[in-house]
Amino acid sequence: MKNTELQSLTVEELKQKLEAERESLTKLRFAHAISPIENPMKIRESKKLIARIATTLKNKEIQNNKA
Repeated sequence: MKNTELQSLTVEELKQKLEAERESLTKLRFAHAISPIENPMKIRESKKLIARIATTLKNKEIQNNKA
């Protein structure tokens, strides 16, 4: 998901997306611990997406507080 797509989402949608990605990361880590997953770079990509979503969410909350 690109930054422009993330910025077009509302705060509630970002929170839902963040929760879903965190669950996905947990499942990926668990699957990787049991038996190595086919593409371990998915874990890294998922972590980066979570960070992007959290950053966008924080920026939107700051903008809403200023307004």
